[in-house]
Amino acid sequence: MKKLIYISLLTMSLSGVLLTTSCDDILKTSAPSAMDDQQIYSKYELAYGAITSIYHSFGETNSYRGRILPWYGFNTDIEWYYLSERVGDGKADIAVYACKSDNNQLTFEDSKDPWSKMYEAIERSNLAIRGLRKYGNPDSDSRMAQLLGEALTLRAVIYLDLINCWGDIPARFEPVSAETMYIPVSSKDVIFKQLIADLQEAQGLVAWPNETSATVTVEHINKAFVKGLLARICLQASGYSVREDGKTALSTDPELAKSNLYPIALQACKDVIESKTCQLETSFEDIFIKNCKDIISAGNESLWEMPFANTPSARGRQVYTFGLQHQAIDQFGLGQGGQVGPTPNFFYDYSIKDKRRDVSCIPYQWTKAATSKQELNKLSSWSFGKYRYEWMDRYISTGTDDGVNKQYMRYADIILMAAEAENELSGPSGAVPYMKLIRERAFDKADWPNEVTAYLSTASVSKDAMFKAIVDERAFEFCGELLRKADLIRWNMLKSKIDEAKAKMYRLRDRQGEYSDLNDKLYFNMVDFTWTRGEKKTVESNAALQIYGLNHGETENKGAEYAESVTWIAASKLENSKIEAIYTQDPDLYMYWPLLDVIINASNGALKNPSWHSK
Repeated sequence: MKKLIYISLLTMSLSGVLLTTSCDDILKTSAPSAMDDQQIYSKYELAYGAITSIYHSFGETNSYRGRILPWYGFNTDIEWYYLSERVGDGKADIAVYACKSDNNQLTFEDSKDPWSKMYEAIERSNLAIRGLRKYGNPDSDSRMAQLLGEALTLRAVIYLDLINCWGDIPARFEPVSAETMYIPVSSKDVIFKQLIADLQEAQGLVAWPNETSATVTVEHINKAFVKGLLARICLQASGYSVREDGKTALSTDPELAKSNLYPIALQACKDVIESKTCQLETSFEDIFIKNCKDIISAGNESLWEMPFANTPSARGRQVYTFGLQHQAIDQFGLGQGGQVGPTPNFFYDYSIKDKRRDVSCIPYQWTKAATSKQELNKLSSWSFGKYRYEWMDRYISTGTDDGVNKQYMRYADIILMAAEAENELSGPSGAVPYMKLIRERAFDKADWPNEVTAYLSTASVSKDAMFKAIVDERAFEFCGELLRKADLIRWNMLKSKIDEAKAKMYRLRDRQGEYSDLNDKLYFNMVDFTWTRGEKKTVESNAALQIYGLNHGETENKGAEYAESVTWIAASKLENSKIEAIYTQDPDLYMYWPLLDVIINASNGALKNPSWHSK
């Protein structure tokens, strides 16, 4: 079972500043005395408690738990909010690039909004970093060094996510003082450079997975994750984003050029790979089964997970938001999931032999019954399959939280970032060994000649061809993990790829082009469904769908062999209004949320939205 590291009696006993409940409170609270800092950060147990207070912020109701994780990352070419057409309800507005500064999902009084909660965590990080540097002796005490590296890395995580959500933001790398109570935004370039420096320091402070007792689980920071995060930030900092003038462009800072940052990213990835401290799971599906079953041992594919409680008062909404849809409390637990899913075309863009497809894209839901069964969903309403109540070992019947950790980075990301950096620096031949690792896992060995060898031979004809293959591979590998939006932004492909997905959806619903060999009907039987919870195995009679007609080429009439059939593909099953609702404003201009009115109003005039983003 997971160790609940972000709630502890030790944490709750720390000073008021460390446990402030809002950014506004931080600004109003005087800094602790030097003696307070010395007492806390010269003793490992108390310093450890200060680090757990940073984790505590992740589970706050309107922080990561209920706002950032459920709302950042869609709509893209492969992921969309299932009610995107409901523009004006606050939720859809976020998804379709029409978020307003008074958005009702992000605005809360008394500094309980996600922005304030994230800056609360940054303030806790700043206090810990200052205290550990001054009183923790990290140069001579490896345990204190680990804590300092953890604080630096957690701060980098939060800043990266703030940038992903809001773009240019205030840069606070020291505890708040009277002089810095109100500050304007800084260019994201300034923040990226500080994060890169911080992570270069942190990688020398923390241990590899399983090297020490502090890194035996993925709920604490380890060197593999630090290096992976360093690589991710280098790739993003050297990529595109909307700038102060409303134009999408690369940074003009030479320190953030690809020629400077891609070698850093590549070396970081190579360090992780050569360390052999983590590995790809043999089975793609097992990655997510283990996540749902709270298996958190380090050294496997998961590098770091944002931890949520798996107690009766569980926190976190990963399955609740992104899981396979259950319409009611049933034999598996809570009724929810399916609030976001893959775009309808994406299932058909996979090779039919790709084992990732049927894990990532699910065409059915569970019925509204105490003992539920699978039933076909609509063509326009697929679910992700990487989070499933039926994979969990815990039964949760109340509330909206499931306690499953957010898997923040996987080893597969390290490999694909290495492929991207090698392709940029040395050409496609350098990327092939890394791409091969990912492709081989995705297909049975018998399919490797076509799906691995021939595929990579075609991709290797040019640097551009390999880059396009990497863009596709990251989609196939990470669908439903909400990495796509940031990837598309840094590649300057956000709107163009969404437009491409829209065109594919039109061809799909009309069965044209690459979708001309699809059946307009699905035929299905009900078969037994076997699932396990802990040591108990259960067989549900006639509870699972056996489907014919989903795959390319399955065009026969199977009415004699299957008990039921439905019309699956038609214009009425994927209407124009649904397709067009994937965005209502230019994603390339509105890739970031506006600063919220509640934040601007509390900033004493220091913060404002750019004129082109004001609505």
